[in-house]
Amino acid sequence: MAQNGAMHRQTAAHPDIPDLTAPGLYLSRELSSLEFNFRVLAMARDPAVPLLERLRYLSIVANNLDEFFEVRVAMLKHHHAYGSAAPGPDGLPSGELLARIRSRALDLVTEQYAIWQALIGPQLEAEHIHILGRRQWSARQRRWLQGYFEHEVLPVLSPLGLDPAHPFPRILNKTLNIAVVLKGRDAFGHEGHMALVRPPRSLPRIIRVPAEVCGPGEHFVFLAELLQAFADMMFPGFKVVGTYQFRVTRNSELIVEEAEVDNLALALSEELVGRGYARPVRLEIANDCPKAITSLLIRNFELEETDVYRCDGPVNIIRAGLIYDWLDRPELKFPRFNPQLPAALESGRNKFDLISQRDVLLHHPYQSFTAVIDLLRQATADPQVLAIKQTLYRAGEDTPLVDLLIDAARNGKDVTVVIELRARFDEEANIRLATRLQEAGVQVVYGVVGYKTHAKMMLIVRREGDRLRRYVHLSTGNYHQVNSRTYTDIGLMTAHPEIGEDLHKVFQQLSGLGPMIELKRLLHSPFTLYTSVLAKIERETVHARNGRPARIVAKLNALNEARVIEALYRASQAGVEIDLIVRGACTLRPGLPGVSERIRVRSIIGRFLEHSRVYWFANNGQSELYCASADWMERNLMRRIEVAFPILDPALAERVFEETLANGLADNTQAWLLDSEGRYTRIEPGENPPYSAQQGLLERFSQ
Repeated sequence: MAQNGAMHRQTAAHPDIPDLTAPGLYLSRELSSLEFNFRVLAMARDPAVPLLERLRYLSIVANNLDEFFEVRVAMLKHHHAYGSAAPGPDGLPSGELLARIRSRALDLVTEQYAIWQALIGPQLEAEHIHILGRRQWSARQRRWLQGYFEHEVLPVLSPLGLDPAHPFPRILNKTLNIAVVLKGRDAFGHEGHMALVRPPRSLPRIIRVPAEVCGPGEHFVFLAELLQAFADMMFPGFKVVGTYQFRVTRNSELIVEEAEVDNLALALSEELVGRGYARPVRLEIANDCPKAITSLLIRNFELEETDVYRCDGPVNIIRAGLIYDWLDRPELKFPRFNPQLPAALESGRNKFDLISQRDVLLHHPYQSFTAVIDLLRQATADPQVLAIKQTLYRAGEDTPLVDLLIDAARNGKDVTVVIELRARFDEEANIRLATRLQEAGVQVVYGVVGYKTHAKMMLIVRREGDRLRRYVHLSTGNYHQVNSRTYTDIGLMTAHPEIGEDLHKVFQQLSGLGPMIELKRLLHSPFTLYTSVLAKIERETVHARNGRPARIVAKLNALNEARVIEALYRASQAGVEIDLIVRGACTLRPGLPGVSERIRVRSIIGRFLEHSRVYWFANNGQSELYCASADWMERNLMRRIEVAFPILDPALAERVFEETLANGLADNTQAWLLDSEGRYTRIEPGENPPYSAQQGLLERFSQ
């Protein structure tokens, strides 16, 4: 990147000081997001990872790529088409950025299917897990599958022949379809050319073939293979010339002008109806699809050749991940573990007595989310509890938390729940959740117009003698029991009066459209969090300029906010040592001479999704540590309701630092180092003992 003159742009007043806003100092957010998926894909390639877990990682990459096109590419294409795509801090024009995305996405898809064909498929076979293509079927298997097709599949199919009376139909987002090329005439004398087969949602996408048909081992067949193999049964009298899988991805970003609607839930419900048929952005087709069929699909979806991605294998490879859940093969999965409760929170103990005496820290998934459920359960039944307030961003529809909140309302508690209806891809579930809570008498609030409520917080108000006391749970992750077993997050239970008062004010502001508030302990987005982060970085910068030790360590999901990056660059120039653990997209360039030489960026990809956000500032020996729901991204710092909470107990702060930051910096097996060109290199142990941060914590907590 040294040839990029923009990187060396200098200020007029100080010709020797680089311009820290120069585009050459910033990576592309979109391209950095794609690079994250290459790191996940490396887990699918890694022979040290159990085989079925590798299959799951392959499915995760495909799902991530779907969302990337549905949101990031869709919005970029939309703004590019209307000439409204302003370059980001990296300065890339939208046309060039789309071309680079295309090139890197092709690399990702190629590698994805190469792993499927050359590694995972053959190794599944070696473990007697067979995914049978139609050309592999034995006569006996074919007879059974034909019977299954006739009795279970054919009755619910509605094949559609294309002619002037049957124009090209609307194709639902991300659904797998079969294009069938026909030769012959139908009963009315009309010549057949092409038909489409859309598998109904009621049909399983993978069929498990019984052992009595196939013999020992596990045998699976993709539904698409079944539809292609028996296409002639759907079109009697025609000759089937060819069958080809295809799948279209559409823009899935909901656009609701919140200030213009009277009922957000109703407006979102109406918008959701059309989301599955929004503007197409990508067409996936089988490798063997001929040019004429491809051109027909491109024309009907109003796409370009550059929107087409050919697949050397199952077009909807996400579905292969279903096999993971179906198979009880523990030797091919990560070893099972049971998250434990902290000893102080063992079942039966009064949680309020404990929390009133000292703060309690939870580190998920190593420690059980049951502790949070138990706290709410006790609050629900406790006659001294008067009110419960909670935010729900993604909770899952089967969470026991909702039942407990309903029980609390029925028990006479004043229950207020702030539900974020606009949590992407969870909108429908959250609307159903809101309706269910409202019907039970819970006061449901949808947050603030124009700002997603992303903070994770619970407030319990309890009468104790002649006073009211507030008990608080704050977290870096969602109140989602399933995710708590696969996401790393930090949770804090405290009765600290100032934190309780702060949280009370935040909830008042959310439910009552209150004025600006002053908080004593919490950092609050979109008000004080952004400015506080900048101020704390600047404080370290001043310490370094004055010859004092200065250091910043932060763990984030993503980093792209330009002014924060600029402040980090200035801190590095002043002598601050900066270590960033950024799981996903990072647009900062580390290691640039004269700019970011003291900044190191790493990403950890492992068994669990690294999700906790932790900020640590050395502060000349008076260190501060915050856990947060917010990444250092523009949307989190400026367009969301977020909370960063301090860990005030020195022992707990030391524990968070050691378990999340120091532990992550010690990883030399699952960590990737970012260089100044935007490339990631996996760290090798070399002569040092191999160490995995996640495995180290698993072993520690299992003891």
